[in-house]
Parts: sequence; structure tokens; C-alpha cells
Amino acid sequence: MTHRIDQLEQAGLVKRISDPSERRGTLITLTQEGFNLIEKAVEAHVANQHRILSVLKQSEREFYLLRC
Repeated sequence: MTHRIDQLEQAGLVKRISDPSERRGTLITLTQEGFNLIEKAVEAHVANQHRILSVLKQSEREFYLLRC
């Protein structure tokens, strides 16, 4: 896990900060660049879901969306 976080930090997507409630702890937060990347990924995922579901009938889409 540490290696992955190191890579994300080197890419400028996350930063480490000291945990104010636990002296030995470290918190990981998204940078603005990381947040922007997540926003783009979510938008792309939602658009892809709409594209995939568009071939279904309305009743089938509703059934699927109730299950998610």
C-alpha cells in the first residue's frame, strides 16, 4: 500500500499530512489535481453507464437502476 501511495504522491494526486489526533498516524488527502482526475473519471463512468443502458427498454433500465 505504501508503494502505491508513494506513486500517487509522486504524480501529484495525493499528499500526506500528519494526523492531528494520532501522533504516529498519517492521513492521505487528494490534491486539487487528484480531485479533478476523480471528477473526470466519475463523469466518464456515468456517461458510459448511460451509453450501455441506452439499448435497454425503459422498464429494463428502471429494473437495473433499482438493483444498483
